[in-house]
Amino acid sequence: MKVLVVEDDRALGLFLQKGLRLEGHSVDLVGDGDAAVEYTIEHQPDLMVLDLSLPCRDGLEVLAELQGRFARTSVMVLTGRSQVEERIKCLNLGADDCLLKPFSLYELMARCRAILRRKEQFANPVLHFGAVEMDRMNRSVRRDGVEVELTAKEFALLEFMLRRNGDCCTRTELLSDVWKMSPDSGTNVVDVYINYLRRKLAGVHPDGQQSEPVIETVRGEGYRLCGVRKGIRSAPASDALRPNMPRLVA
Repeated sequence: MKVLVVEDDRALGLFLQKGLRLEGHSVDLVGDGDAAVEYTIEHQPDLMVLDLSLPCRDGLEVLAELQGRFARTSVMVLTGRSQVEERIKCLNLGADDCLLKPFSLYELMARCRAILRRKEQFANPVLHFGAVEMDRMNRSVRRDGVEVELTAKEFALLEFMLRRNGDCCTRTELLSDVWKMSPDSGTNVVDVYINYLRRKLAGVHPDGQQSEPVIETVRGEGYRLCGVRKGIRSAPASDALRPNMPRLVA
């Protein structure tokens, strides 16, 4: 899952970033409202953890700016404002939940997972990117309308990349999410399976010419899908806290 933490207290922001990464998510951090809006427009994260008291524009202004524009981005609001009216404003502007400071990191993680479970219930089971279509309900994949047979692991790898919607997938992320392996394992299994997928998704035009590649290498980083962004990205929430989780946010 791609997460954006919006927090002007850098120490707290880094703490939240670390905790969410321990959950296995890809997490970026920005420190003001303008940066939050710009990031969301460009990257459309799955979840935004949004502080209300921000420089440039506050959290309520961020919510108002983004309201109704990015349905794929869920919002968890963090606030030290104890007035019920403030939380009602947040919810009316599209926030999915509000959490008062100080709070337990365990509670924050649990609330984020609950948001994403609700979101997943209404998510489109069909993922698209460029010429590739995946029906997760029927476990089928098509390239330019032609069905492609994949193994279970190839399917899981492609699903992860489709959920990233054209963003770069690092080898570390793929090892952790698809194979549940440590990045220090020294294996080249990611590169091997990427080559399997490339061959199976290669495709051929009616005139016999080779189709455009589906997966490209991002030198020094990993891999990403090629093509035009389309469809709604969705990502299942993790159901278990990772060990050694920091306990409290003050």
